[in-house]
Amino acid sequence: MIKKGTKLYSVLFNKCPRCHKGSFMEGNNIFSFKNINKMKESCSNCNLKYMMEPSFYYGAMYITYALSVGISVATFIISNLIFKLNLLQCFIPIVVVLILTSPITLRFSRIIWINIFVKYNPKLKDSKND
Repeated sequence: MIKKGTKLYSVLFNKCPRCHKGSFMEGNNIFSFKNINKMKESCSNCNLKYMMEPSFYYGAMYITYALSVGISVATFIISNLIFKLNLLQCFIPIVVVLILTSPITLRFSRIIWINIFVKYNPKLKDSKND
């Protein structure tokens, strides 16, 4: 369903945005607090340097903000419409959900940010087969 070569493939499967073969983050377990924000230095397949310049990922804070706002709005709608909580009571589920999803938003924001700037190149050779 999600094809290799799309940005969504790179984001959802933690793959290098240029070759879609090497991993982007250290571990695949999102909730591993040891590796929650650890990225690899470069792609193991195409050698794309993930830290393109100092402070490159400061822009990912805007992505984190957008994801958090979306999660907060969805949580508010669910808790207000389905569970019939009033405005003040809705803040508790929002805070809990934001805390629980923070590892996901941290990881996704970085990989979304680099995917904005790096395009998939299907012509790259697999370095393991050279």
